[in-house]
Amino acid sequence: MTSPSSRSSSVIARTYPVLLFTLACYTVIGLQMAVVPLFVHRTLGYSAALAGFAVSAQYLATLATRTWAGNRLDTSGARPVVTIGLIVGALSGVMLAVSALFASESALSLGLLLVGRILLGFSESWVAVGVIIWNMHRAGAENSAAVISWNGVCSYGGIALGAPIAAMIFSSHAMFGGLVGVGLLSTLLFAVCIPHALRQQTTRPAPQTGPKPGFATIFRAIMPYGCALGAGSVGFGAIVSCLTLYFNDRNWSGAAIALAVFGGFFVLTRFVFSSTIRKIGGERVALISMGVETLGLLIIAGGPSPILANIGAALTGVGFSLVFPALGVLAIERLGAENRGVALGGFSVFLDLAIGASGPGLGMIIPIWGFPTLFVVAAAFCAIGFFLTLTLPKNSHAASA
Repeated sequence: MTSPSSRSSSVIARTYPVLLFTLACYTVIGLQMAVVPLFVHRTLGYSAALAGFAVSAQYLATLATRTWAGNRLDTSGARPVVTIGLIVGALSGVMLAVSALFASESALSLGLLLVGRILLGFSESWVAVGVIIWNMHRAGAENSAAVISWNGVCSYGGIALGAPIAAMIFSSHAMFGGLVGVGLLSTLLFAVCIPHALRQQTTRPAPQTGPKPGFATIFRAIMPYGCALGAGSVGFGAIVSCLTLYFNDRNWSGAAIALAVFGGFFVLTRFVFSSTIRKIGGERVALISMGVETLGLLIIAGGPSPILANIGAALTGVGFSLVFPALGVLAIERLGAENRGVALGGFSVFLDLAIGASGPGLGMIIPIWGFPTLFVVAAAFCAIGFFLTLTLPKNSHAASA
């Protein structure tokens, strides 16, 4: 019998060459997440709500292109999808750097920045879904939960890595400091991945065993899991869109550290507890996770100090960490292997919709009720996700991996 540790090592060995693309993509996301709201709010002088929208524009673009990526994966294979995502990601960094050069023209600068954010959103959807499907082929469908979990480790590990690096570059007055430096580093990280991607063996689309289901059929199959995921993801949207602004409003330093704490505990939880999806089932893991996430957001809302805000960010990272793989494995099991790409893309739409809407939506709360209420509302959505998980079909509560 294969031990969990040897199984995990085997999965890592087979998937790490492709996981590097996820790490690069989300390091760029972390780089930009830490500085884009500050650039829009402080440098360009726009409102906190618009600064939140500048962050969420990426996730709205990801939302719009997830199913497109999934369909291309099921018909063309993973390598061309991921490669296109990497190329578009490199262009997003160029747009960010150009935006910084036109900072004196605030409207033009904002427009260029939003174009860059949209390109990064496209890149995220094509790279992230493509890497997961690519590695499901490399590691085997029986390791789907492990593949999703390790992809998340690289995703939020990249965010944790990128945020403090961006803070240092953004505050630098060197030639390639500020947002220009962040944009150029974003381009470089994507560019070095492109030749490596072209050298990897691609996947062959699985043969269709029957008529390919339409989007409506896929949507109905995954909707219960997607709705629970969406509600549980609002807390993440609050962290990425508003935590930096919250620290700025309280005149606290260390917002980038708080983002790194969130990402670090997210990754640590994936390392230590991802096997629980196999042991106790995705539904139970999702319930525990959303309970912890709710607690973390309430601590951020009520905490009078940056120390408590960091504790809340850590608990939110722990809670959010396993929500996607726990529910995702349950969702994609409902469709065949030949539809795995579009199923995962459709399921991920709920994550993107929640994050994309939470930035501007929660941002509108700030001038009326303030930041604490914003995080209380995010916690309420997580609680809704908890109760939605309780209503999931009982015949699909155990995840296979």
